[in-house]
Amino acid sequence: MSAPTTDLTAPSADVPLVRPRHLGLALLALATGGFAIGTTEFMTMGLLPRIADGIGESIPTTGHVITAYAFGVVVGAPLLVSLGAHLPRRELAMGLVLALGLGNAATALADGYLPVMAARFVAGLPHGAYFGVASLIAASMVPPQHRGRAISSVMLGLSVATVAGVPASTWLGQGLGWRSAYWVVLAIAVLAAVLIWTFVPHTPGDHTATVRRELVALKEPRVLVALAAGMIGFGGIFAMYSYIAPLVTDEAELAEASVPLFLLAFGVGSVLGTWAAGRLADWDVTRSVVAGFAACVGVLLLVLPLAAVPVALAALVFVMGALGSVLAITLQVRLMQAAGDAEMLGAALNHSALNVANGLGAWFGGIAIAAGYGYRSPSLVGAGLAAAGLVVFVVGGLLVRRRAAA
Repeated sequence: MSAPTTDLTAPSADVPLVRPRHLGLALLALATGGFAIGTTEFMTMGLLPRIADGIGESIPTTGHVITAYAFGVVVGAPLLVSLGAHLPRRELAMGLVLALGLGNAATALADGYLPVMAARFVAGLPHGAYFGVASLIAASMVPPQHRGRAISSVMLGLSVATVAGVPASTWLGQGLGWRSAYWVVLAIAVLAAVLIWTFVPHTPGDHTATVRRELVALKEPRVLVALAAGMIGFGGIFAMYSYIAPLVTDEAELAEASVPLFLLAFGVGSVLGTWAAGRLADWDVTRSVVAGFAACVGVLLLVLPLAAVPVALAALVFVMGALGSVLAITLQVRLMQAAGDAEMLGAALNHSALNVANGLGAWFGGIAIAAGYGYRSPSLVGAGLAAAGLVVFVVGGLLVRRRAAA
């Protein structure tokens, strides 16, 4: 499939260059917010059996709390970005990360299935909006030719969370109770807000922005194709990863204490994938997305015969972590390009799409388990979702190009 290469070097009126005093520290501050988000999003999967015991529900039913968080992201990303586009960006980022912290405090205090579901929904609301504004801030602090790598630096916080934050919080939750892990996320969110205030330069919002202008980006066919592909195809990763704990303990027959090691493998792969994604985006976004989806299909199918082999399963989880980061970042760059003046909304919508995928993957994976097909079955479901996402991206892209040519 012939495709245009990524053009991140084109200047954007919406992203004026703002020089921070310490670029590295400014990017680190923004990445810390991503670290808090990545920790709370993924640690729920590792603690799922403990949460299920705590609220008195089965694992498949408790998996719906993952869906609740994802739904919060889907709702919050376009809503909060559209409403906050005119606000100063540094202060907006601080408010969003503190709101994330409050959502995690609510989770720690919630008692029962429905209250935990509601708290996770609230915690998810600022997720996509934060990455939207943080990506735009990062892009504004570097020359145009380096914006792809700046955006990936912000996303690196999420990837590092899968290496350090998620395994550590899972160990903590197993030792001190699952609620303790959510209190830790609150502390990380407060730290991120302090770092953003200290190191990120003040930048005014877009005073011409309106909710109507921001949302008009949803009419752009390239935006719709990328969103649909992410919503469907990325669900393949989450179908397997949402049930990683029982996959390790029941299929690989390892102790529960081994689960954090598999989360660590996913995290290391995610960090390496994030490093590669910025460079792949500079090479060719379209080809990178296509290759990522195709590789996901193959890896997920390999889980079926190899789940009982611990070393092989760990290797497959590692590769899935890398592929997930590549897809997340290259899809985000595609959406920012396609959204035109609404770049912040484009970046935020990517996280809405990925969390629709999160919810779909967890939901369909839980259906397969509840139907009695075992803990390997979500990987087969995931392979189907990834293949469908690939078809949507390729066919949709071809149709958009033919329409433009006509």
